[in-house]
Amino acid sequence: MQKSIIFVIVLFFSISLLAQKNQNEKVKVGLVLSGGGAKGFAHIGALKILEEAGVKIDYIGGTSMGAIVGALYASGYSANELDSIFTNMDFKELIQDDLPRSAKTFYEKEDAERYALTLPFNNFKISFPQAISGGQNIYNELVKLLYHVKDVNDFNKLPIPFLCVATDVETGKQVLLNNGYLPEAIMASGTFPSLFEPTEINGQILIDGGVINNYPIDEVQDLGANFIIGVDVQDELSKRESLLSATEVLFQISNYRTVQDMVEKSKHTDIYIKPDIKNFSVIDFDMGQSIIQNGQIAAMEKYVILKELAIKQDSKKRKKLAILHQDSITVSRLKLEGNNNYSRGYVKGKLRFDLTQRISFNKLLNGISNLAATKNFKTIRYELKSNGMGDDLVLKLRENPNKMFIRLGVHYDDLFKSAALINLTKKNFLMDDDVASFDFILGDNLRYSMQYYVDKGSYWSYGVNSKFVNFEQEINYDLIQSNFNAPINNNINTINFDVTDLTNQFYLQTVWQEEFAFSAGVEHKFLKYSTRTLDSAPDTDSLTPSTSSRVLYDKSNYYSAYGQLTLDTYNDKYFPSKGLYFNGDFHVYLFSSDFNDNFKEFSIGNAKIGAAFPIAKNLSLNIETEGGVKFGISRITSLDFVLGGYGGSVVNNFVPFLGYDFLSLPGNSYVKAYGKLDFKFAPKNHLMFAANFANVDDDLFRTGEWFTEPNFSGYALGYGWESFFGPVQMLYSWSPEVASSMVFFSIGYWF
Repeated sequence: MQKSIIFVIVLFFSISLLAQKNQNEKVKVGLVLSGGGAKGFAHIGALKILEEAGVKIDYIGGTSMGAIVGALYASGYSANELDSIFTNMDFKELIQDDLPRSAKTFYEKEDAERYALTLPFNNFKISFPQAISGGQNIYNELVKLLYHVKDVNDFNKLPIPFLCVATDVETGKQVLLNNGYLPEAIMASGTFPSLFEPTEINGQILIDGGVINNYPIDEVQDLGANFIIGVDVQDELSKRESLLSATEVLFQISNYRTVQDMVEKSKHTDIYIKPDIKNFSVIDFDMGQSIIQNGQIAAMEKYVILKELAIKQDSKKRKKLAILHQDSITVSRLKLEGNNNYSRGYVKGKLRFDLTQRISFNKLLNGISNLAATKNFKTIRYELKSNGMGDDLVLKLRENPNKMFIRLGVHYDDLFKSAALINLTKKNFLMDDDVASFDFILGDNLRYSMQYYVDKGSYWSYGVNSKFVNFEQEINYDLIQSNFNAPINNNINTINFDVTDLTNQFYLQTVWQEEFAFSAGVEHKFLKYSTRTLDSAPDTDSLTPSTSSRVLYDKSNYYSAYGQLTLDTYNDKYFPSKGLYFNGDFHVYLFSSDFNDNFKEFSIGNAKIGAAFPIAKNLSLNIETEGGVKFGISRITSLDFVLGGYGGSVVNNFVPFLGYDFLSLPGNSYVKAYGKLDFKFAPKNHLMFAANFANVDDDLFRTGEWFTEPNFSGYALGYGWESFFGPVQMLYSWSPEVASSMVFFSIGYWF
């Protein structure tokens, strides 16, 4: 009997210990995080409470925003660190893929600041882009944040085993992503259709996993989890009054299936956390803190159960991974995939950094942005892999299939008057790395511009330009008298002056010190200055030869060689608030058809330097100084400097100068100082005050008068608006030396 009692007691304790052991072994907690755009911020709030309760997560699975939050947490970030990361991100800027102006080459800057609308024009049929964004900025951030686990290809070997899901856009089937390059995988899971370009992984074109599976509970259970905590940030189907944007409508469509699925999936979730975020939209990224707080509130309601779960788990705490944020790296090798129509030199030149040299991480990301700014690639995905000597940079490029574009622009100003621009651009026109562009400008003055450029990146690039400009302007007759030896005629105050300019250039260009562009080339310029017939004026025959009822002052072909050095880091061409600018140009005129029989070799040099910087909130100062001089004793005056007017399109050596009308102040040399205060009183709206001062005359530098008190000055008050079709500017301008004032008005990009 006694032996039986002892046996029962031993058996009881054995069973108890075994049960306790089995219980400890089988409690494997899986965390499932759903997709939901900005609503996914609630995941961070829920994670804070899980950490507070002491719950240890054994597996994580997520979709879309849930995949991003889950991957970062699985890689070692704490909930508080995620809070700091997400709330300090400008998601609007990241999603729109806004690239700084400095990311563009000089050719691309001109391109971006000329056209109001660009549309693909394949096979001479207009089409529309597949997505708003390539997601490049978001991908760059993910690469940087996950650099410490860049060599982990098996997601089961992360500090917390992780998986996410995406959708094969061709088959509509789910794709499980549990290995590969982590930033690329979670980017694919969050590639929402029409918002981001699809991601290609292993030959499959992938979009947002939420389309097919917004809550991967089964997949997390397959990892080994037998206790599921789920955070569901997906709402019920929205009512019509809530569908206020295209993005909301698309989310509604993708939710049709997943909302139904959640009814069953929520029943299989042991601790189901459903934050109250119905008052937030999927794009309310600026409401991040409020959404995080709602996630905390929802998880706190389950705090007692979470605490009980933590007690049942192994009391041994998970070892915290030390995340070392990488400030600099060494890219020792560059590997390219998918660059079928763009050479290695082109790609390397856009990256703007040297291999094997230590560079900042931001410099790497800037290089990727430079490549993205060309818009020659739909997506740029890349991997950083350790190789013992630094990192391999594996660039996986997906070229933009659109090679032809039609571009449109409109403009009005007081010199060229109204104009409509139609452009046709063809990339890979004759060879790899090239682009051909033709502008045809209709309006009050017929013009055109043709460009062909072969961009060799880190090697010498070359191009051909051809530009035709024609306009008329009423100018003071004194300018004709002084520049073209016209006879004195007191009966004429102003005269209609017609300018025709055809300029053709062939040039070589290279980038120096990553910021400066140096160009050298040869130029042909056909120049015709004329006026309408002066038959009614005395001594007309004594002016200059007349043809076709016009008096000609010049009708010559000029041939020259030139060099140009340019630096432009302004953040905006029209309303700069920071950056530097320099442009130096030197032309040597060697030959001419010599219409006026007075040509001798001469040279013209000019330079402009400027800086823009903020001086208070929304208030910036832009200061510039410039000058030009003619070298030689040639009596040619057709290429002298003429100051006056306002604008962003320079023809010959006509220089804008506030306070005076166009083509008012001539001379073969000049110096000018300019300053502008710009107050951005509302987004895209500017109030401006500008002043400029100048000396302009013949032989200004030889006589030393360039260093004297300015003879000419002008001021302006104005308003500027950054419209979708280009800047709109209105300036009230005056000068103390001139009795009258004037208003300059321009609409749209200058071209």
